[in-house]
Amino acid sequence: MEHYVYILKCKDKTLYTGYTNNLAKRVLAHNKLKSGARYTKARRPVKLVYFEKYRTKSKSLKREIIVKKMKRSEKLKLINA
Repeated sequence: MEHYVYILKCKDKTLYTGYTNNLAKRVLAHNKLKSGARYTKARRPVKLVYFEKYRTKSKSLKREIIVKKMKRSEKLKLINA
């Protein structure tokens, strides 16, 4: 199973970072379903702008924490790299 850390760009230009093991399904949930994050529900539509793939859940969750702690400018550099 693959695991992902991802960054979404919301309608209001804010960035949302998350983890999932099914990227397509999770982005759909953020955009259309009730199971999307509370933060993104008010900022739809969202667009997937970046993701990283990992073999283990543990590694991806550790990376998610690091990315979530980044400043916006650092996340934008990551997205544009």
